[in-house]
Amino acid sequence: MKPKYQIIIDDIKSKILSGQYKIGEQIPTESALQEMYKVSRQTVRKAILELANEGFVRSEQGSGTYVSGHYRSRANGKSSSRTIGVITTYISDYIFPSIIRGIESRLNEDNYSLLLASTNNDVAQEKKALEMMLSYGVEGLIVEPTRSNVFNPNIAYYLAFQEQEIPFVMINAYYEELDVPFFCLDDVKSSYLATRELISRGHKEIGIIAKMDDLQGKFRMKGFVQALSEAKLTFRPEHVLTFDTLTKSELSRSLENFLSLHRHEFTALVCYNDEVGLEVVNVCRKLGIAIPEELSIVGQDNSYIAQNANIKLATLTHPQEQLGRDAADWIIKRLQGKKDLPIHNYYQPAFIEGETIKAIRRMADQT
Repeated sequence: MKPKYQIIIDDIKSKILSGQYKIGEQIPTESALQEMYKVSRQTVRKAILELANEGFVRSEQGSGTYVSGHYRSRANGKSSSRTIGVITTYISDYIFPSIIRGIESRLNEDNYSLLLASTNNDVAQEKKALEMMLSYGVEGLIVEPTRSNVFNPNIAYYLAFQEQEIPFVMINAYYEELDVPFFCLDDVKSSYLATRELISRGHKEIGIIAKMDDLQGKFRMKGFVQALSEAKLTFRPEHVLTFDTLTKSELSRSLENFLSLHRHEFTALVCYNDEVGLEVVNVCRKLGIAIPEELSIVGQDNSYIAQNANIKLATLTHPQEQLGRDAADWIIKRLQGKKDLPIHNYYQPAFIEGETIKAIRRMADQT
């Protein structure tokens, strides 16, 4: 357990970094802090002294304690080169290494260093990462939003970046509450193309596995529905399996139940991404469902796990390294003073043939 003075330090830092306590503003008195945190005056004074040493506050005798902006100048003074912060949901798996490689290659060209953090798609860890970036004094920030399709309690930190005129962009998704630049795959189009490809091969009963706490999942569901509607096929809610970050660990068991119950009701599945697509493959093998003879599967993102799997998964392209490079280039150009930069940047997906998809009827037979 943290000592009481450290709890006070962390809380006041959070309020300063999020903009709740603004630079130049007086923070509560020692007596008020004692009451707020239920601690002794000595504990409060120890916390304030540490905050002052780190440049977060300054005390004026007979007046009070005020928020200082010196923590940013101190952080910048410690850094021997310009630094761009990068916050992703994950670092070492799926498409993220390629995205980070693209960011780093572009930053290196202009001698920027990279400060990297991950959130594991958890808003509490995102808060810590944002506080670290603000405390360090990064010149710019590239962020992959955390659980982007649900309310995010960290919006104040992003507003603090805007108030301090620190440029930032979002990748793969964005927070709809904020009007910020972003670099994203056209996720609606990706799932639309996946579904349309199945329809073109004679599939009329199609299900979807969707992750619904990320904006990508919301948009990929939208593309699926659009393709069905365009083809005048019925959307069946019982053929939809949803999950989120908190239930992802139970996905294999959920898939077993889902496929066992509905395996004869649809002939194809559109999957949220390649990782989910390959999990469906594994569950089908366990249940004795032949792929693609009994069930066609399409993933999305053309990830390295799909490229190296023991079955070639049908999937859709994702820009990955190019997306990372373009996001870094946007930040550098903004720091160089360029203003007329594109705000909304979408990449168009394309279908990639695989062994997990099969036509069930010739097009000539459908007329």
